[in-house]
Amino acid sequence: MNASFLLLCAIVYFLVAYFLYGGFLKRLFGIEKNNPTPAHSMEDGVDYVPSPTPVLFGHHFASIAGAGPITGPIVAAVYGWLPGLLWVLLGCVFIGAMHDFAAMFLSVRNQGRSIAYVIEKEIGYAGRQIFLFFCLAALILVVTVFTLMVADGFIAIPAVATSSLLFIGMAPFFGILLNRKLLSLVEGTLIFVPLLFFFIWLGTVCPLDMVAVVGSAKTARVVWIIALLYYAFIASVIPVWFLLQPRDYLNSYLLYAMMGLAVGGILAYQPTLVMPAVEVAQGSKAIPGILPLLFVTIACGACSGFHALVASGTSSKQVDKEKNILAVGYGGMLLEGVLAIIAIISVAYMGMPEFREMISGPDKIPPQLAFARGLSHFATALGIKQELAYNFCSLAISAFILTSLDTATRLSRFVLQEMVLPKANQDQDSASPTADSSPTRFNWRIALGNRWCATLTIVLLAALLGFSGEVMSIWPVFGASNQLLAALTLLCVTLWLLRNKRPVLFALLPMVFMMLISVWALVCLLIDKLRAQNWPLVIACIILLFLAACLVVLAGKRLAGRKDKPVSGN
Repeated sequence: MNASFLLLCAIVYFLVAYFLYGGFLKRLFGIEKNNPTPAHSMEDGVDYVPSPTPVLFGHHFASIAGAGPITGPIVAAVYGWLPGLLWVLLGCVFIGAMHDFAAMFLSVRNQGRSIAYVIEKEIGYAGRQIFLFFCLAALILVVTVFTLMVADGFIAIPAVATSSLLFIGMAPFFGILLNRKLLSLVEGTLIFVPLLFFFIWLGTVCPLDMVAVVGSAKTARVVWIIALLYYAFIASVIPVWFLLQPRDYLNSYLLYAMMGLAVGGILAYQPTLVMPAVEVAQGSKAIPGILPLLFVTIACGACSGFHALVASGTSSKQVDKEKNILAVGYGGMLLEGVLAIIAIISVAYMGMPEFREMISGPDKIPPQLAFARGLSHFATALGIKQELAYNFCSLAISAFILTSLDTATRLSRFVLQEMVLPKANQDQDSASPTADSSPTRFNWRIALGNRWCATLTIVLLAALLGFSGEVMSIWPVFGASNQLLAALTLLCVTLWLLRNKRPVLFALLPMVFMMLISVWALVCLLIDKLRAQNWPLVIACIILLFLAACLVVLAGKRLAGRKDKPVSGN
């Protein structure tokens, strides 16, 4: 099959889905363009900041994209290109994008609080706490692993370190100029985006080789881990408009440019999909691998629970008008679906033996570099040198892993702060973390509810896991836990729809599918790790299954005994 034809069909399909299915969701949930959003009603200049749609879209897209929609589809290509393609096309439109849209909508209608707050209103305080614990465990794992990935990337490609540090230093200037209205968004973009690409070139000219500075790769890794966690701490506590939002907005242009290069290269190169559509390997064991592992291997690009945390964590606090939820929440996920399709094409143009050798042979390379190699190959049809295109794509991907790191840290802080809040229906004076003003009595809610202490707790836990080296052995469970998180979010959406007497099948069926596929994958991992006596993974699987079972039981009990009437605006 011609890959350029496939890509064009996918883009048209996603555009049609945005207007048809996205419009259906907008009407069903009852988007009101004149409703005040938390960004205005609760504006604090730190987390709640009304933002122009292009800025928020850039922040949101950069946060949810990262390396996920690249790594997952490439790893899943061991099953052939067709299974992953179908899961991205169907899952992205009818599950993933709907999931992101619903999570953002419910958060906006609930003071910008996370989806856990909505869960409390649907299945109670215990359900909220279980869900938050689930989220916190997953997010600390994300912070740790992304820290290690970025540190390793800085050591492998020193130019990435230089460019990334320059990006970080530039972002506050952009944020200040916009916040104080010294520049319009258009003027700032015209100045700072070219500067962004200049810094990419400067990074290749002046690479920051930490190994040469400290004398060994091991010491350099420690230095970068400490520096990155310190950066993540600062990015989490300072106002979102000062660093996180402008950096994500500017970095989104890297991804736009990379995607533009990919689309142009594919259309010009006209690659043929040489890889088998469906690969049946190891006898009859391939199908059990596809079901269920395909659906947890490809998360970002099809459906990802992490997106609900972004949508209801940072993005919902910046939505200027409710009508923007469709463009940011639903549209952002569809664009990620396009990126996932590009990732599939980036390796499907080669034969299966060559692909397997590239990702698992003696000279194997990470999936994100396999992606960069494929795009740089296509870019030659545009007259661009392959080495230049390869370096640019590698830099863009590394920048987005760093974006996911600081976003995950801020989200972890939000989750921990919510965990220490009392029940939602408790008296507001006592519900405040600062309610007990006694100078002689230690108030643990004040301590952990403070953004500085909460962030420090997250960073210290991530550092402990990162330096122990144990976290990488638990990483295989993350794919399944991420999809289980999506299923639990869809469970909350389903309960909200039922209580408000609105059509529910469009959310119920994806929820059941994601729940079954995630539990199935966790059980498969549990059995496999029991045989291997990998006790950390065994314990992790059991905990995740137990937490999910508790939430399902709580939801079932609440649903069975529910007699309340729909509440408008809830």
